[in-house]
Amino acid sequence: MAHIPRKRFGQNFLHDYRIIYDIISSLQARPGDHWVEIGPGQGALTEPLLKEGVHLDVVELDRDLVALLREKFKQRDNLRIHSADALTFDFATLADDSRKLRVVGNLPYNISTPLMFHLLDNASCIQDMHFMLQKEVVDRICAAPGSKKYGRLSVMMQYHCATELLFDVPPESFDPPPQVMSAIVRLIPHQQPPVEVHDVAKLNKVVTQAFSQRRKTLRNSLKTLIAEEDIEALNIDPTLRAEMISLSDFAKLSNLLQNDAA
Repeated sequence: MAHIPRKRFGQNFLHDYRIIYDIISSLQARPGDHWVEIGPGQGALTEPLLKEGVHLDVVELDRDLVALLREKFKQRDNLRIHSADALTFDFATLADDSRKLRVVGNLPYNISTPLMFHLLDNASCIQDMHFMLQKEVVDRICAAPGSKKYGRLSVMMQYHCATELLFDVPPESFDPPPQVMSAIVRLIPHQQPPVEVHDVAKLNKVVTQAFSQRRKTLRNSLKTLIAEEDIEALNIDPTLRAEMISLSDFAKLSNLLQNDAA
């Protein structure tokens, strides 16, 4: 019996073989790689990945799909299936000392952002990540200062990772088709952060407050955190809006915060 996609799990199953081929090609999987697939669904990417000779762990929340995958791939000895919620799963337990994890997933749109930040908590054991996301989210992740799409997600993801939009995926590539365009993004965790940040929580605090009212200038949006003269002392124009401020300047602003402002 065919599995019926469940809206509560945000299930949109990829079935376009051309897109599947393009994704597998972009992954550049090699025999012996240790891959983790999040939300494998019915195994559209699982099967071609296994054929590359990788060691694969998959994390699936839907128990019916877990049963389907176990039956479909019962002959495969290079696959482990975890019936679990990826938002709470401890990905570090899958890593070993010899090789970092490579992560791929067609992420449900409603949990994509918290799931990416959950993974970044284990960034030290991750080599790279390739995700299918809503195109709007990918555009925000990759946006540069000065863009209307540039915001908190852009700054925080670019602090943690090198980001790259690979290609778009149209709605008709899925069953059922989503109402939006999707895209594939590549995220490579930085071995060393691109800027000096004393406390990532303070960076997140400054960035979140600066973008909470995008039309306000830094002088107004950050006035409860940082004095205007202190912003000017960093050679940052306090009359600019958050969308004009680079990651480097946000880092400088966050490093001004005292411990009692965290």
